[in-house]
Amino acid sequence: MPSRKFAEGEVVRGRWPGSSLYYEVEILSHDSKSQLYTVKYKDGTELELKESDIKPLKSFKQRKSGSTSSSPSRRRGSRSRSRSRSPGRAPKGSRRSASASHQPDIKEKEMRREILQVKLTPLVLKPYGNSVSRYNGEPEHTERNDIPQKNTQESVILPPEGSYIATQYSLRARREEVKVKETESKEQNLVSRGPAPLETFQVSTPPRKDLEFGGVPGASLIMLGLPAFLLLLLLRCRQTDPSLLSALPPLPALDELWETRVCGVYLLWFLLQALFYLLPVGKVVEGTPLVDGRRLKYRLNGLYAFVLTSVLVGAAQFWGVELCYLYTHFLQFAVAATAFSVVLSGYLYARSLKAPRDELAPASSGNAVYDFFIGRELNPRIGAFDLKYFCELRPGLIGWVVVNLVMLLAEMEEQKRSAPSLAMILVNSFQLLYVVDALWNEEALLTTMDIVHDGFGFMLAFGDLVWVPFSYSLQAFYLVSHPHELSWPLACVIIALKLCGYIIFRCANSQKNAFRKNPADPKLAHLKTIHTSTGKSLLVSGWWGLVRHPNYLGDLIMALAWSLPCGFTHLLPYFYVIYFTVLLIHREARDEHQCRRKYGLAWEKYCQRVPYRIFPYVY
Repeated sequence: MPSRKFAEGEVVRGRWPGSSLYYEVEILSHDSKSQLYTVKYKDGTELELKESDIKPLKSFKQRKSGSTSSSPSRRRGSRSRSRSRSPGRAPKGSRRSASASHQPDIKEKEMRREILQVKLTPLVLKPYGNSVSRYNGEPEHTERNDIPQKNTQESVILPPEGSYIATQYSLRARREEVKVKETESKEQNLVSRGPAPLETFQVSTPPRKDLEFGGVPGASLIMLGLPAFLLLLLLRCRQTDPSLLSALPPLPALDELWETRVCGVYLLWFLLQALFYLLPVGKVVEGTPLVDGRRLKYRLNGLYAFVLTSVLVGAAQFWGVELCYLYTHFLQFAVAATAFSVVLSGYLYARSLKAPRDELAPASSGNAVYDFFIGRELNPRIGAFDLKYFCELRPGLIGWVVVNLVMLLAEMEEQKRSAPSLAMILVNSFQLLYVVDALWNEEALLTTMDIVHDGFGFMLAFGDLVWVPFSYSLQAFYLVSHPHELSWPLACVIIALKLCGYIIFRCANSQKNAFRKNPADPKLAHLKTIHTSTGKSLLVSGWWGLVRHPNYLGDLIMALAWSLPCGFTHLLPYFYVIYFTVLLIHREARDEHQCRRKYGLAWEKYCQRVPYRIFPYVY
């Protein structure tokens, strides 16, 4: 095993990638396999550097005070001048005085000094691998920062070796490969032309070293366990006694789980929503910048699709179509949707193998199992049809409302009611408001983690097409077989709780989105911010000064309001709020990790100002 030159905790100088600038850093760790040192800069940025890019502090002190005669650069320079012809040197055979022969050397030294001190070409940074910039945990793609900012890091410039680059200090993830595209030939003379100007600073996205969701074992367990767990939930909900302590429900026969007609109906539903997606209605907006600077275009017509779907469902009910077929074959529809999501995931992974590297998701790893789960390609499209964006809001979210409506009709039919129960009306109304709000604010989806960071694989395909419509509707499905009479006073309390959660959720998201679009908006002048070295700012007042994720807090309050109409007899209808709490805490942890790595000391200051993550004075 090769020996280490630097020890953990040692303070040294580390070269900034792509430049000749050295900054004071602290050695955090050393990887014996890759022989890379993990170092930490003064503002909290962590990078991995080669040993050749790290110098001890004393070497700079010696160079600064040492004699000029022993400088390696001067020795290299003297040898170079002895071999090359200076522009002012006379041809061979001509006689010149000693002073005249050294004059070009003096001018050359002066010009080199000017290049080092003044004529350093600034760099323009471009986002790497659809990187995600976050405001208080919510994602926003990092945009190009053309405004130079003062670098407060102490720097040391080494003697020239070719060309010189002055970089604006910026936070970057570990293991970034720096690629500088030169617009001038490298063979041009440094003295006559100066350093070659640079166009861009591009960073490719290598496979992630730290995998989320427990890595490959965790991803495998989720892919196998979630469909089985969903089936168990639905079977338990149909039992007379849905108590968690009762015996497990018997496994249904194969014909109770699969029917070709059900699969055909589901495919028809998917294609119908795809047709609505392609309608030339609604405004077209641009998404966040990609790694190559492009912005994909998206048509915002989700609300139109919802209205058209509502008209068709109303017409089907009017014409006597048996909508309760969905309720009587609910398990089969769930299995059909699961099978479709698996096939779709396989197609997505197969096509991603031919995708260019700059079109892969930052979350991809290079492992086949994990990438099948998390998604390998960031924005898979068939022409202008964006598969991920379509599945996020259309078949599953709109289907959730249709499922709830069918459960309302099934309750009236099963329980011989002339009108739905108050509990069923509240569940349908609350969740209808949630879906309409998402479709009304469809553009906000373009800056979420799902769109800008995660690829499109089994995780999102199963979540969008299966988990949302079949598990989020669990309260309505439960009330069909287990009616609960709700009093009006209690109903008023539940409505007030729902409105409270919705106000927090909507106001926090609106404040965040307004700040993203225009931080200089006079309406936001009263808000306090913390500036970061990325050029972005973090909100530390308003809703985002209460907790770090006020939108999560509002979401959880609304989730509780959805479950309360089912009463307190069984825990099963509260599965959603329990699951959603775990989900948001996990997502908050992902946000926290990425923000801490990206913003460094600025995020530490934000956490000190806003100590609570989701629940004030609790967590």
